[in-house]
Formats: sequence, C-alpha cells, structure tokens
Amino acid sequence: MSYDALQSTHQQSHQVYQNDNPSFYQSTGYITPAPKPARRTSNWIKIGIPVAVIVIVAAVVGGVVGSRKSSSSSSGSTSSANGAAAAASVSSAKLAAGIFATATNSEYMIPIYPSATNTAAYTTPTFNAAAAGWPADPFAPATPSVLSVRPDRPRLIAPAYKWAALPALIESDPYLSLWNTSIFNNASQYDALPPVPYFMDGDSGILDVARQVKQRVKAFGYVYRMTNNTHWVDRTWEELQNAAGNGTTGWGPDEDRWNSAHFLDTAELSAAYGIAYDWMYDIWTPTQKSQIMSTLILYGLGPGVQAYTNTSVFTGWWANNIEGNWNCVCNNGLTMASLAILGDDTTGSASQLLGLTVKNANENCVFAVSPDGTWSETADYWYFGSTGHAEMASSLVSATGSDYGLFTTNPDLWKAGLFHMYGQGATSLFGWGDNGPNKYTATANSLMLYATQYNQPQYALFQRDQHDSADPWNMFWYNPQLTGAFWDGLALDLAFDNSTDQWMSMRSSWTDPNALFVGIKAGTLQGHQTHNDLDVGDFVLDALGTRWAGELGDGDYLSPDYFSNDTQGSARWMYYRKMTEGQNTILIGATNQDVTAHPTMNSGTSNTTQGASTVFTPDSDSTAFFTTDMTSAYFNAPSVKRGIRLLNGRKQVLLQDEINSSAAVMWRMHTNATVTISGASATLTLDGKTMDVSILNAPDGATFSQSEAQRLSTDVTPPAPDQPNPGVTVLIISLPAGTYNLQVLFNPQWNDGTTFVTPPSVDLDNWTLRSHDS
Repeated sequence: MSYDALQSTHQQSHQVYQNDNPSFYQSTGYITPAPKPARRTSNWIKIGIPVAVIVIVAAVVGGVVGSRKSSSSSSGSTSSANGAAAAASVSSAKLAAGIFATATNSEYMIPIYPSATNTAAYTTPTFNAAAAGWPADPFAPATPSVLSVRPDRPRLIAPAYKWAALPALIESDPYLSLWNTSIFNNASQYDALPPVPYFMDGDSGILDVARQVKQRVKAFGYVYRMTNNTHWVDRTWEELQNAAGNGTTGWGPDEDRWNSAHFLDTAELSAAYGIAYDWMYDIWTPTQKSQIMSTLILYGLGPGVQAYTNTSVFTGWWANNIEGNWNCVCNNGLTMASLAILGDDTTGSASQLLGLTVKNANENCVFAVSPDGTWSETADYWYFGSTGHAEMASSLVSATGSDYGLFTTNPDLWKAGLFHMYGQGATSLFGWGDNGPNKYTATANSLMLYATQYNQPQYALFQRDQHDSADPWNMFWYNPQLTGAFWDGLALDLAFDNSTDQWMSMRSSWTDPNALFVGIKAGTLQGHQTHNDLDVGDFVLDALGTRWAGELGDGDYLSPDYFSNDTQGSARWMYYRKMTEGQNTILIGATNQDVTAHPTMNSGTSNTTQGASTVFTPDSDSTAFFTTDMTSAYFNAPSVKRGIRLLNGRKQVLLQDEINSSAAVMWRMHTNATVTISGASATLTLDGKTMDVSILNAPDGATFSQSEAQRLSTDVTPPAPDQPNPGVTVLIISLPAGTYNLQVLFNPQWNDGTTFVTPPSVDLDNWTLRSHDS
C-alpha cells in the first residue's frame, strides 16, 4: 500500500495526523499517526507546526485516579526535609490531583494546567523517598564489562525485576496508568495496519520506515510482556519478516535491505531487531532466533563492523569526530543490537562492535551538548541525539551494570534538559535551523532518564504532561517517587552563553497558555552539522496563545546541495528558508550574513520565579533582556547591534537595533498574522487576537511595509525551487544606507485592563535591569 493510501485509510478511521509528533493525546489516551511522506513533501503552513485536535485528558483518567482537588492552603513549598509525615502528605496530594494537565492545546499540543493553586501537590520538585518506587537491581557487578551481560532476560532498558514491579506501580501511579492504556491503544492501531511498507526517499533513505518498525516493535513487545498474549509475538514476527524482505511485497534490494549508505536507517532497524530479540527471547523458537540474528548481522551489525574498520567505506563517516545526532543514533542502534545477541552470536560481530561503539560515543555523541547545555545542531535535533544517547546508556546499564561514562564524560550533559525546557515557548519550540525528519521514536523522554540520573526531578515533571510521553521507555525511565510541580521555583528566564550558541529564553509564565515568550539567538554560523540558518539576531515571539514571529523551518532535504557545506558560497544559503532574508533579523545590502561571524552577547534577568501556583502574575518590575553585537555577521556595516527586552511586568516587548551601514538596511519579521499597516504602526491579527506593533522615535523614512515570504528579485537562483510559504507575511522596515536606532514596540492586546507604557530611549550598551524603569 502506498503512503498516500495509508494516510487516506488513517483519516477515514477518524484518527488525526500531526506533522512531526509521533504521539499525542486523544480522548482515549495517546494516538500515533499512520506513516506519512517525508518532510520534504510538506509545505510549511503555520509557525509552530500546529495540529487540529482538541485533547481532553480528564475524561480518560478521572475514573482511574480520582478527581482533582484544589487547596485553599496558602503555605509554601514542602520539601522532603520536612519529615516523613509531610512527605506522605505530598504523595497523597499527588495521587489526589492525578494528571496535572487537564487538556492539551488543540493547536500547538501544549499542556493546559488548571487555573488553581493546589499547594498540596504543586510543591518543590522532589524525589520523595516515602513514595513507592523501583526496587534495587539485583544485578550489580563489581567490575562491569561491555562483554559481560546480566544472566536473565530482558537485558535492554527493562530487566525482569522492573517488569515484575510494573503492574503495582501502574495501579498506584496515574501517569503510568495513562501511559499503559495509551501504549495498548497504539499497539492495537499498529496491529490493524499492514507491515510497514518499504519506501526509499532519495538521499533521506528509508529512515521514516525504519523508525516506524522500531516504534511498532516497542509497542508490540511491551504489550506481549504485560499480557503473555502470543498474538503480539506473531505480529512482531510479521513485521520482522517484512523488514527482512520475506514479506509479501518485498523490502528493498537483496544486497543492502537496510540501506547502510544512510546508516541512520541501518541503526534504527538494528535497534528494532535487538529489542524484538531480547524482549521476546523467552518465546522465540530456536529457528526464529537464528533467523532474527542472521538478518540482523547481515544487514545491520555486519555493515556496522565495516563502517568502523574499513576506511574505504563512506558509511562510517559519522564515527569520525562527529558530535551530533548521527553519532548517537548509529552507535546506539549497533549497541542495543549487539547487547541483545551477545553470547548467541558466533560471528563475533556483537563483541567487536561493543569494543568500538561505547568508546566512540564517549568521544563524540556526548559532546553534541555544548557547555551551556544547548544541543549544538538545533533544538529539534536534540530529540534524535538525546534519544539515541539515552537508549544507549540505559541499555548498557541494564545489560551490563554500567554506562561507561556516557552520563559523566561531558560534565555539562545534564544541562541538556534545561536546554529543552527553556527552548519550549508558550506555543512551540524556538525551532531555529532544520527541524529534522519525522520523529516517530525520537521523543523528549530522555528527560525522564536524565531526571533520575542527574537528580533533576523538574525534568520528569515537565515531560510527563507532554504529548509524546506515552512511550514504552517511560514505563521504566519514569521514577514514581516523583512529587511536586516543575514550575515551582523555576526561573522564568535563562541565558545560554556558549559562543557556538548564544541564545536566551524569556517568558511571563510556565503554565499560562497565553503567556508572553521571547526567544532570541546570536552564536556562530558554523559548527552545527550543517543544520543551521544564517540567522544571527533571529527571534520568535509568543503571546495570547499564538506565535506572532516564527521560524520557517526546513527547506527541502532532497534539494541539490542542501547539506553541501557551511562555507560562504554554499548552495545551502541560496535557499530562502536558510538564507538571512528568511529569518527574523536584519538584512544588509540584500546579502547573506558572514558565516565566520563571532557575535558577542550580554543579558540580564530579574530572576523571577513562578512559585507553586499555576496562576501567576509577575511583579511590575520583573524583566529580562538580551543584547548582541552582531557586527561580525555583516560585510558592509561598521556596526550592527540588537537588543530585546520585556517591559511593564512582562506585558510588552521592545526590540531595538543600532545600525551603521554603508548599504541598504531591511528589518524583517515572518508572521502568520494578517497585517494592516499605517505608516510607523502595524496591526497584526491572528486566531482572533491582536498585536499592535509600532516604530518608536521613527527615523526619517522608517515605515512598515509587507511582502510575501519569498526571495528578493535580486537573489541568486538556487539549484532547485524554494518550498512555498503559504499564509506567511514578512513585516518589513526598509531604509537606505545610514546610521539608525530602530526601536520596535510589541503590544499584545491582553484585554485585561493592561496600561501600556512607552519606554525611554536607551542605547544598547547602557541597558541594565533598571534602565527602562519609568
């Protein structure tokens, strides 16, 4: 069956497909979409990658975990140090509250929290020892070795002792209960579909279908181990047979069915086979085990050995000092598969690879996280890389008793959780650069593992309410001892100042879906695995439940030379979505920014924290700001600086640019809003909401104009046509060469009696926390 036919069948069965998110809440839990074409075929429709399904969780869990309670208590946060009685009270309140989120936003898939103060449950994030949790692992070798595995099965992710403890935990924990139901629902939906069809998507290979196979094997394996129903073993066998080329329709070329030329595909299928072999080890017949292992070695581990040991084979480029998602995903797939068959494999492939993958991942994968916690590729590639890293580390711990440094070699890796949390705006990610292929099994659930590993309970408290949290891994990575609310005591702002990244996240609330959010970046334009844009000074803006200034995201991954290189003359920078004019920044001389840019940044924050309540209003003097000297990003401007700050108790935003240019200047912002212009003022309307934008102290000739989101007539012609950007308008200020202080004020129309202020004019070098007080 074709992809189009599968998607049609999916729609006819009243299931809702969401671009790029593998699972999301539905009235019966979480639903996973049917296969869809690769990203290259989809046009960008709306900033934030929205969907159109209303999600109500309360109806799902109400009968299982009880109704929510609000507390009139005005007491502050309770920590585990208050004693066993207080800890028990917190645990009781957690169970009474049930699932914290009452719904998921129908447009952006953001959790919706009740507008109430429940201080009994919404307390300081804590791993509460008084609550039920996982028993100790009986397998604890004194001297772990990658070649010495636990004596019992399963080995990967979830050993037998965890499976034995799981039913009782599901019964007592509302999140585990919801996820368990959702995984069963997902497995039933996959079961009703034919085996995943082979589809070669040009240079993107068979990655989508490989990840779908892995997604199904995880769900089928989970349901089998929870029920002992051999139907799920048979269904897994059908999927494995199909991916081995032994199905009814064939599956790729005989000599390389798993497409080792695009080794991500090979790695994900290797992981899938490893999970199937291990999780159903007790039920496979000797013949089935032999066939699974033979296929795995032929199409997965064999090419993996070649990738590492044969320098003439290009497929192993990802192992050669590549600090990014490729290294994490490829090493993980080979590691999981090797651990699964170690001891049964007579070819030596598994033991040989385990002597290579762990060392290589410690040298490369773990350093994709910058010293400030930023995933150096992009915010979206964090999903792929962190999932690979988490699966690999978790599998090594469960199978051999050690992570061999994967958690500790990079002392800053723990900050990757902060990067993801702060990168999430009030509507969607601050998604600069490329967004990657379909996620399927690449979720944000590494946060669950990192929460326990790094004693950061807020990571798991944040992730457990997200749309992608119903996943078999979370049934074992989630620590049921968790209590509290992620937002209690969490600062609203955080600046990431590593020179490669340089960005800042600012907001007015963690729990208000209408909150104001600003993300802005500087950073170098090279060193991001060719997934970045030419975007120093780029920003996004959320308010009133919608995104007003947003990212265009990917270009067509199959466009000629899209990933060629990140030099100045690269064809990548000829595509609109990657070039400077496709970003929300300053364009000078209608020319791309200088790829050798080395901007600097400064920032400030009032360090406002939210507290326990979901209802939060910042003080009137609460503020944050970010400034950058981005002169080095331009060829024909002696000085270019940009700053952005929150005003008036985080109700307004001021964006200021100080420019001295010998070429024409163009201020650009991409929006989905309908734009109405009146000289130096513009009114933006979107989703029934309004944003007023005005140029303060407007220089002579400074007025707004607008255009479609498409290349200028003077641009060079790219190797292939740009993707269209339907519904996107560019708000523009165009000025001739000269010296300017451009101040643009954003006033979301809150309809709550807000009195707007007009900020004073202060040079960027003089910005401080109090520089704009009236």
